[in-house]
Amino acid sequence: MFATIANLLVKRVLTAIPILLVVSALHFCILRILPVDPAAMSLPPNATVQEIEAMRTEMGLDRPLYEQYGIWLNQLLHGDIGRSIHFRQDVTSLIGGTLPATIELAVIAMMVATVFGLAGGLFLFYVRGTRAEAVMDFISILLLSLPEFLWSLFLLLIFGVFFEILPFTGRLSPGFERPVVTGFLLIDSLVTGNISTFFNALEHMILPCLALGIALSPSLMRVLRSSLLDAYQDDYIQQARLRGLSEKRILIRHGLKNAILPTLSLMGVQFGFLFGGTLLVEIIYSYPGMGNLMVDAIRNADLPIIQGAGLTYCIAVLVISIVVDSLYLILNPKLRMR
Repeated sequence: MFATIANLLVKRVLTAIPILLVVSALHFCILRILPVDPAAMSLPPNATVQEIEAMRTEMGLDRPLYEQYGIWLNQLLHGDIGRSIHFRQDVTSLIGGTLPATIELAVIAMMVATVFGLAGGLFLFYVRGTRAEAVMDFISILLLSLPEFLWSLFLLLIFGVFFEILPFTGRLSPGFERPVVTGFLLIDSLVTGNISTFFNALEHMILPCLALGIALSPSLMRVLRSSLLDAYQDDYIQQARLRGLSEKRILIRHGLKNAILPTLSLMGVQFGFLFGGTLLVEIIYSYPGMGNLMVDAIRNADLPIIQGAGLTYCIAVLVISIVVDSLYLILNPKLRMR
């Protein structure tokens, strides 16, 4: 099994290289087509035409597009994504400072979506053929129709403004000092023993994670319910009943084991979209992650940050895809026989 997984990882990594090259080239070329002059934006408003032209030459913007891309790609291979036009900092440090916050948000939100999705899918399957099925089906479709930013506003107004139960801005309340070890606030607070900081950070993540998780869970519910219905049409379910197994054991040992595979694939796809779709939620909750950084970059036409963030999202999606494929291979013995 480990050899099969290793082969899969090698194939996926080799496939990821041309994908990254194509994505990086598209990002670079599309951003250069925009009517934005990075040289002029990197200088004060009162800069002369001569100073702007000198900066264009220094940045290599006077060269052909393919040469510019070659220079940028060479810098990228050496770990230099570029320097922010607006923040006057290295893009690597800016992304490194905000990426852990988005990863934490996406991971916990995916955990919330998984719990709600699996529990809701099992309940939808349990009430099949009853009057409650139509009600639950209507509720799941209603939940599926509401995007995450509406859930964000709804939860913020109810639990943050009206009842004032949970905080809804930033990552920490005033007075709490942020420990810096790995960049992941929850991990760093535990490593340094700051339990109060850990729970305060967790409180700040409840509302945005709930908003993202609730928005994703209905599709998991419906896919799991459909997969269980398909699995219960197979002969092995009837044979398990003939052997006298209880319905609970049939569901857990046979039905759920096979129905979880399509759900796992959907979770991988959703997690990829979730990682890149936290932007609006981060803005609503003033959460200092990649989403807020991207908004600032777009507002200020900061091309180096936009390029770096786009490439980071691409790498994250590829990594998630590799992890999901590996889990799929572990859970499905038939694939290991190929």
